[in-house]
Amino acid sequence: MTDQPYDPYQQPYQQPQQQTWPGQQQPHQQQAQQGYEGQGYEGHEGYDDPYAAQQYTQQWQGQTWDAQAQMPAPSAMSGAETAYMAQQGPQPAAQQWQQPQAPAAAAPAAGESPDAGYGPATVAGNARITDAQRARLEGRSPIIEPGMQPAALTALLGLLLAGAAAVGSYALLVPLVVLQAVTAAGWFRLNGMWPARQGIALAFLGALAADAALLVAGRENGPAAILGTLGVWVLLSLVLQLRSHADPDERMYGLMAGVASAALSIVAAGYLAASADAATVGAAAAAVAVLARALPLPTPASVVVSLLAAAGAGIAAGSMTGFGTKGALLGAGAAVCALIGHRVASYDYPSRFVHFTAGVALPLTAAAPVVYVLGRALG
Repeated sequence: MTDQPYDPYQQPYQQPQQQTWPGQQQPHQQQAQQGYEGQGYEGHEGYDDPYAAQQYTQQWQGQTWDAQAQMPAPSAMSGAETAYMAQQGPQPAAQQWQQPQAPAAAAPAAGESPDAGYGPATVAGNARITDAQRARLEGRSPIIEPGMQPAALTALLGLLLAGAAAVGSYALLVPLVVLQAVTAAGWFRLNGMWPARQGIALAFLGALAADAALLVAGRENGPAAILGTLGVWVLLSLVLQLRSHADPDERMYGLMAGVASAALSIVAAGYLAASADAATVGAAAAAVAVLARALPLPTPASVVVSLLAAAGAGIAAGSMTGFGTKGALLGAGAAVCALIGHRVASYDYPSRFVHFTAGVALPLTAAAPVVYVLGRALG
């Protein structure tokens, strides 16, 4: 205390305040009482002047941060960030409050490529592309042939058709129904539409209707029975798509797939419409052609070997029936259509399921019209 009168305009001496960061304190501040978090000032003994206390206390005027409130929710944190927080443990507010950083990308699964199944990065995100599109971008062919196992199943089914045709129409009906069912399912899956239960069921019912019409009308009225059933089922497919609530593009795509599936399943009834000898020769030749095509040979050589093998199978089967050497022509014609069906089932990177459905059925189904036409012409 001094003897000088109190001058209210005279500014009291204040110690220079050093810039401090949150969580750090000066030595003299640890002893002084702090005036934040709702605590009022308590005067010291011997000091009646309220301004004099400012030289020992520092008022906290900055904005305080609640580190607990600012922490992101556990659900919004990635696995890497959660592991990092668990490893570091609780930290002071000054260390926890840092400049925001961009979140780290999710780590890919073990053994998986970071861009597996996705296209190049874009502004709108990574768009998933098909294997066929990726193959084209990489300069590879989108064609994958079914292989030996589906070819063996095709040969087995073809030999069953040939043997059942020699027995009679009702015996032929059993492997034919199997062929038609696999054709209906395989075509939808080949076009990327699965399960598509309504379309598959409609196509299969059309095949059964064609078989029933052929059994009732007889082989002499085979074309009328097949074409009549096909016309009715095209109309039913159209009505089914008109009742759909999908987008116009999807309805058109579904209509084309449904009509094609029904047409192929119904056309497979050509084995039942053809004569027994023609069905035997044609089915046997198609089976041998597909089996020879699956041999590990260059494509041109494989095609030639396949046609020659089918012609030889036609001669062998024709010698056991009434065709004789004319079975070579019938066998070669059936082999050409079978190879076309084999090529269609190999297009656009098909899956294993496609190989064991469309890859098995399409070669035999595609050969059915030629078996009927050449059988009538050569018989």
